[in-house]
Amino acid sequence: MNIIKIKDRQELDKLIPTMPWYVEKFINHKLQDLSPSTLLEYVRDYSTFLSWLLAEGLSDAKSLKEVPLEHLEQLHTESIDNFRAFLATRKENTNAKITIIRKLSSLRSLFHYLSQIAEDENFYPLLKRNVMAKIEIKRTNKAKEIANKLEGKLLQESEIIEFIEYVKEGYEYDIAKNKQALYFYKLNKIRDVCIISLILHSGLRVSEVVNLSLDDIDLKKQTVYVYRKGNHDESFKTRVFFRKDAIENIEQYLTIRAIKYKAPKKEKALFLTIPNGANEGKVMSKRAIQEMVIKYAKRFGKPYLTVHKLRHSFATDYYLQNDLYKTQEQLGHASTDTTQIYAHLTDKTMEKAIDQRKI
Repeated sequence: MNIIKIKDRQELDKLIPTMPWYVEKFINHKLQDLSPSTLLEYVRDYSTFLSWLLAEGLSDAKSLKEVPLEHLEQLHTESIDNFRAFLATRKENTNAKITIIRKLSSLRSLFHYLSQIAEDENFYPLLKRNVMAKIEIKRTNKAKEIANKLEGKLLQESEIIEFIEYVKEGYEYDIAKNKQALYFYKLNKIRDVCIISLILHSGLRVSEVVNLSLDDIDLKKQTVYVYRKGNHDESFKTRVFFRKDAIENIEQYLTIRAIKYKAPKKEKALFLTIPNGANEGKVMSKRAIQEMVIKYAKRFGKPYLTVHKLRHSFATDYYLQNDLYKTQEQLGHASTDTTQIYAHLTDKTMEKAIDQRKI
C-alpha cells in the first residue's frame, strides 16, 4: 500500500470509532471495493451530516456515535433540503455545487446499503424508510464546470517553461533581501525545480510524486512507475512517460540527493526533506510539495496556481497535441468523462488564439 493510502487508512481507523455502528458496518462492507482515501471522504461526509443533525435538534443523541437508526428513518425530504442549503451557505467551508452533490451521493450510498443490503437477525432491512431515495441529485456537467473554474488559472504554453526557469533563476532575485528565504531556496532549489519540472512534463498527481522511489525512474525510457489512483492491485504500478525536457533536472537532483539530504540507505523515497533538528532525510510530504508550489507561484504572479493546477496545465498542453484517449491514458483517468475538462479548456484556448491572430 502506498504512503498516501497508508496515512488515509490510519486516519480512517481513527475516525471509525467516533461513528455509529451502522456506519462502521457500511465501511467494512465497502473496504474491498473502495480505497481508504475514498472511504475516508465518506466518513468525513457522515461526520458533517450527523453533526448537523445534532445541531438542528433532529437527534437528541449525546454524540455522533449514539445517533440511532430510528432518527434517520424519521427524516423528511425537507430535512435533506435544509442540509443541502446548510452546505451551500455556511460561513466557513462553504461547498461548491460539485462538492454538495458528492456529499449527498455519499449519504445516498449509506442509506441504500442500510435499506437494501444490510439485514437484521430476522432478515429485515436495517433501515425501514429511506428518505434519500426521494431526493433528486441533479448531476452537473462536471468537466465543463471544472474547466470554467480553471480558465485563466493555469500555465499556458510558453508559461510552462517560463515558470520552471523562474524557479531555477528568477525567484532568487525576488527574495535577495530575505536571508532566511534565500538560504532555504538555495538549499532546495535543485529538488524543487526537479519536482515542478517532472509534474509539468508528465501530469503526475502530487500523491504519485510523493510515492515515487529511486527504483521507479528510468531516464533512458523517460518513464516513471506509479501506483495509479483507483487501482486496487497494490502490487501493480503503471508506466507513465515524461517529456525529455525533464531529464536534465532529474539528473541534477539525483546527483545531490544522497549527500545534500543525508539519505539513509534504507530510504528509497525519491524526494526528501530534512526536518528541523533531524540528522537525516525523510520522504517529502504531500503538504510540503503543495506549499512549495504555492510559494513560487505567488512570486511568479500566478497566485491561484497550485500543485494540482500544474497537472492541469500539463494536461491542457498535452491535449492540444494528442487525442482524448492518449490524454486519458497519460493522466490515469478511469473515464474519458474526466478528461473532457481539457477538451473544454483547449476549446477556449483555440478561441483566444483565433481572436488574437493578426490578419
